[in-house]
Amino acid sequence: MGQEDREAPRGDARGARSPLLRLSDGAVGLLDWSGRLIAVSCLGVMFAALLTNVVLRYAFGSGIAWAYEIHALLLPWLVAGGVVIAAARGRNITVTLVPELAGAGTARLLAIAAQLAVLAICLGVLQSSRPILKAAQFQTLSTLGVRQIWGYASLVYAFGGMGVIAALTALRLVAGGDAPLRDPARASLS
Repeated sequence: MGQEDREAPRGDARGARSPLLRLSDGAVGLLDWSGRLIAVSCLGVMFAALLTNVVLRYAFGSGIAWAYEIHALLLPWLVAGGVVIAAARGRNITVTLVPELAGAGTARLLAIAAQLAVLAICLGVLQSSRPILKAAQFQTLSTLGVRQIWGYASLVYAFGGMGVIAALTALRLVAGGDAPLRDPARASLS
């Protein structure tokens, strides 16, 4: 994670960072990099398949049939990678009016409550998606012959990753660490 994504933890009075905060930062950083790797890989493969298909269609009059189905598997993974990256960097959609108007202690409690709510939602989605995942084991893409479970598994990665990040962020806040940076001037992608 870049310096622009999270503030450096303050640590205790001596300036040392707790092992818990270092472990939390490392785990969130690992999830951030996994999301980046997934997103870039999916974009690269989808672009290459689409480009190859277009060239073959114009050059030979017919393309490759599986180029249309590969997107059914990789697009959900691309979105899941982006969701995990946004959660890891604290750039998911938030409303900050109340915490900004409240004092530091109240803002910390609100941030912890919000992270616990995100964790509960992620666990709920993972639990309720079990029937979909079971059914996807028996669905197969016609041209590729690949089971749909590979595309639906992105649901587990996205919500599992967001849940882990929410739990680690809540733990970080309880342990006295800083919340993700919310400075709009530094966090804006526009």
